[in-house]
Amino acid sequence: MGYVANHLLIGENIIYEAKVHWIIFVKGIFFLIIATAMIIWLYQPYGNYAALLFSLIGIYYLIPPVIDYYFSEFAITNKRLIVKTGVIKINSLEILLNKVEGIQVNQSILGRILGFGSITITGTGGTRDPFLDIGDPLEFRRMAQEQIGTSAN
Repeated sequence: MGYVANHLLIGENIIYEAKVHWIIFVKGIFFLIIATAMIIWLYQPYGNYAALLFSLIGIYYLIPPVIDYYFSEFAITNKRLIVKTGVIKINSLEILLNKVEGIQVNQSILGRILGFGSITITGTGGTRDPFLDIGDPLEFRRMAQEQIGTSAN
């Protein structure tokens, strides 16, 4: 059970859950591919050191995205929007649906093609909380707006 499931209110149900998009792994995987290519095609002694260096850089760039991917939760319930990121330093946003003023979606061209983008949740009082590299942010916004409309009735 994750953060969202453990922090539900009485009578609250999860309507929609989103995850961080796989695009966050690209930089680390790129360096690991270069390291693999160096091992395969370079037979000089320095080629192995360069491959080791690129492997270490790839691993360095993969650790934070793995943590983000497995420990970030984005959920819409019948009462609230709940977002939680981080594992040691936790950043959470729990906002009642009737306190949400807007959800802004930003997508680049690549984001539109691959289905990722950032969302910025604006609450009453002008609070703005951005969250990056969400999978299918337009669907997240649509489901949130649907729930906001349902809870307003």
